[in-house]
Amino acid sequence: GCSAQWAQCGGIGWNGPTCCDQSTCVVSDSYYSQCRPSGASSGTGSGSTPSTNDGRQSGVTTRYWDCCKASCGWPGKASVTSPVKTCGENGTTPVDSNTQSGCNDGSAYMCVDQQPWSISSTLSYGFAAAHIAGQGEANWCCACYSLIFTSGPVVNKELIVQVTNTGGDLGNNHFDLQMPGGGVGLFDGCSRQFPGSYSWGQTYGGVSQRSDCANLPTAIQAGCYWRFDWFMNADNPTISFKQVPCPSELIAKTQCSRL
Repeated sequence: GCSAQWAQCGGIGWNGPTCCDQSTCVVSDSYYSQCRPSGASSGTGSGSTPSTNDGRQSGVTTRYWDCCKASCGWPGKASVTSPVKTCGENGTTPVDSNTQSGCNDGSAYMCVDQQPWSISSTLSYGFAAAHIAGQGEANWCCACYSLIFTSGPVVNKELIVQVTNTGGDLGNNHFDLQMPGGGVGLFDGCSRQFPGSYSWGQTYGGVSQRSDCANLPTAIQAGCYWRFDWFMNADNPTISFKQVPCPSELIAKTQCSRL
């Protein structure tokens, strides 16, 4: 079969399908081609510069992983197929969308597979809390955005995120990137979801070095290593962002798609 939308479809060393299912194979660079819907150029290849007239806005990022139930996991937040999938204490078993968050004495937590992963050396998928100027949760819950980094060691790399959460402490055009070991913040649900001798690092900022990832629960270590490998331990880089169609791989993890 052909590659799914937003999946890889070519590049040096690629042995998978070179055709796309209901999309077009677009060359990003000699090492990576991606299946993208017609007219939806989501970002740039390595070393290129975002266009100034493609609808992008400037924004900022921070990082977190607090283990709490996501705001978009509650019913009625937006016009979506279903709220963001929320899990029980084991991080994998789905719970009802009306279940109270573990951060408020309930039993609903962030699912462990809602952590970032790399697609290529210049592209990754992940999730984020967000606040976008002039909008609300009805606009951004389960919407996806292409973030192209404009500062730090990840300049010109692209992270496509699905927004699953928000926060009263977020400013305008602010994406709080979900990455294990990124800091539990004020609402530390991790100590309750994963009781034991785990080291979560600083309340804001999280662990300080790659080796610290080994001190996190095994199920979320991969997303912590991603921070130090693909993300190059960037410290709150600025971004150029715009809304894009959601990759099927992200929707598969949240079970949430906008209508």
